Amino acid sequence: MDRVAEPLKFAVLDEEDLEVVSTHLQDAAVKVADVIWQPKAKRLVLGLNRFDWEQAIADKPQNCRRRAALRFERVQSFKCRGVDPSLKDAVLNLLAVEFTPTDAPSGIVSLIFSGEAAMRLEVECLEIELADLGPVWTCTGRPVHAVEAKD
Repeated sequence: MDRVAEPLKFAVLDEEDLEVVSTHLQDAAVKVADVIWQPKAKRLVLGLNRFDWEQAIADKPQNCRRRAALRFERVQSFKCRGVDPSLKDAVLNLLAVEFTPTDAPSGIVSLIFSGEAAMRLEVECLEIELADLGPVWTCTGRPVHAVEAKD
């Protein structure tokens, strides 16, 4: 690789911060085994391989992925839809991370994956961290999204 961008590290404390992180996480690959729910600590941690969109649109574009961690604190409950925890090697493709306020600052964080899979976290407040962990590697493909036809 010619030039590797600096590792990302974000603290998310509001919806605007979460929108930025969601953008950086679009098309991240998450192995089911790398979803770690710690109910006593009220924490959810995801290890993921994020597609580096900044590198893909740079002056000298390169398709690469980075190992990263996404950590949620103050999680009251955690539920999944369309995810089988027994299939540890299954890979989920993250499309977006969204927040819906309930009784401020509480709310629901939704992790939306392709194939109608989702994770739902009830949180006391937004306290999230995204951090690149180091390894970066080139990949042959670049994620492509179907464009909806306009009538």
